[in-house]
Amino acid sequence: MRPRGGQDVSLDPQGLIDWLGRQLGAEIALVDRAGEVEVATARLATDVLSGLQPVLTQLSNGQLAAVASQRDGFHVWCEALGRHVPRPVLVVGSLLPVKREALALASHVGALIDVLRQARQADNLALRYQQVASRLRLAVFMALMAGEPTLARRMTAGALPPLLDAERLRIHLLRCPPADRGRLIAAYEDASGYHGRGLMVRCPVYDHHLICLLPVEHDNDNVGGDLAATLRALVRDDPRYALGIGASVPLPATARAYDQARHALAVARHTPERIAHYHDQPPLAALLPRQQALAWAQAFLEPISTAPRLTLDITSLALNFPRAGVARLLDISRNTVTTHLRRVQDALGLNLQDPRSRAELALALAVNDLPPPDGNAAAEHAPAPSVDSLLSTEAAITWAHAFLQPLQPGTDRAVHRTLQAWIQADTDAQRTAHNLGISRTTVRAHLRAAERLLKRSLQTPGPGIHEVVHALRIADRAP
Repeated sequence: MRPRGGQDVSLDPQGLIDWLGRQLGAEIALVDRAGEVEVATARLATDVLSGLQPVLTQLSNGQLAAVASQRDGFHVWCEALGRHVPRPVLVVGSLLPVKREALALASHVGALIDVLRQARQADNLALRYQQVASRLRLAVFMALMAGEPTLARRMTAGALPPLLDAERLRIHLLRCPPADRGRLIAAYEDASGYHGRGLMVRCPVYDHHLICLLPVEHDNDNVGGDLAATLRALVRDDPRYALGIGASVPLPATARAYDQARHALAVARHTPERIAHYHDQPPLAALLPRQQALAWAQAFLEPISTAPRLTLDITSLALNFPRAGVARLLDISRNTVTTHLRRVQDALGLNLQDPRSRAELALALAVNDLPPPDGNAAAEHAPAPSVDSLLSTEAAITWAHAFLQPLQPGTDRAVHRTLQAWIQADTDAQRTAHNLGISRTTVRAHLRAAERLLKRSLQTPGPGIHEVVHALRIADRAP
């Protein structure tokens, strides 16, 4: 702002107060609603303001609009700003009487300061609303990830997202620059804080991921335009974007839909279109003989059966995300995550840095989460078989061969060998390269090829690596 006289004025309370003081040759102060000096010119004595305290209180409470008085040789003019009680007060002090024109200018500047403060408060309120809406969307997503749609409904306190009225959903996982996530969320956010019948959530673990939940029967609903089609258009128009699309699942199976979208995104990043759909395959846990598998899982997990719920939650998350991501997700320190995982390791006698141990624990948890065998309450008393005997069943062998089959046709098995060496090297690319006598760049290229062929995410912790571990273990032992 450049007023008459050519002086620049900063459009903030301090800048306006300083400018007004220069124009009037007076000392100015702005007293906030709590009675504290918010901004002031440098030479306004504090004892002048302390003597005005009763008057300032009356002005702030709405009992008076303006007051003129004298304090310690100062001619003082006080005027309340705005209409909402308690009100801020503008104080003008001068050694000479303040002329009417000067008071009019002071009143005008005071009104401008009040407008600026209200605008700033409105911006702060809008920002806080956006932050609360973002946290609520994340909470709804996390409740669905825990398989609790009813809890998700209760958490919204009546502001129910339409997504929760659907029976099934599909997750679109968009990879984009981190800074674009907020812009995209704001662009398609409606007045309720949701996204039409969908829900867009910043991934709390991976900064490049935007999670989009869409009800299956309304994939083509308009959210300022077709949201599913809009996501595809974003990918088509920007080479930095990629999109993984999961299969249709019931709401309580949101965690499975998210894993599917992660696998699809890993494939999408290596295709020219940068868009990929998940191709479903039955999970290994569901194919094992139910009663024997449950007996094994319960025996395997028995040492941690009495562990605190937080320890079990951290362990489950750490099998699917980096430890730093688990810490961010639960708002705890990495040291706390490590402490809980160390307790689990010690109880089970495992090394959770070893992908084979992680895969075995993940399989036990997956089996334990399945419904109990139909009509067989004695499953818990069945003798516990070894994991090797479970993985030697015909169903497991068939699953492993089907899983690894994309690596076979027309290849020299280099990718297959690299995968085996990579698992043996605890998924360390540098050690894998050294053990195979190839470069780390070649190892990375083979892993990207494996992701594309197997349609699984392999370069971040999660179920893709667990499946590779089990498939290779079964295939190595099978006829």
